Amino acid sequence: MEFTLNFLELFLVGIYLAAPLLLLLVLVIVVLGQIVGRKESWARYDALYWSFVTATTLGYGDFRPSRKISKVLAIVIAFTGIILTGIIVSLALYSASESFKIDRDMKVMKANIQSRLK
Repeated sequence: MEFTLNFLELFLVGIYLAAPLLLLLVLVIVVLGQIVGRKESWARYDALYWSFVTATTLGYGDFRPSRKISKVLAIVIAFTGIILTGIIVSLALYSASESFKIDRDMKVMKANIQSRLK
């Protein structure tokens, strides 16, 4: 339980510190998705849905851009999504790594204290 709490604390602090960058990337995805949606005559919600499906590289294929500029923007959205995902994954890996170190150090300290008390 201690490990989980350490992880969550580190991860949420990391998300908080990276929030301006993360929000900028999300904004880029939304705006470009809306531009593509307008070019392709999609509803706003459909364009929003498509932009995040593209950004997460799922690509269901239920909406596909047909114009050249829309396809170029789809590539930009995909790269932006990869960057966004990479930042979140790196924050999670850093948080897990530091939590393991804290957990290991606590166990070593407890073992040292117990051995000195004997």
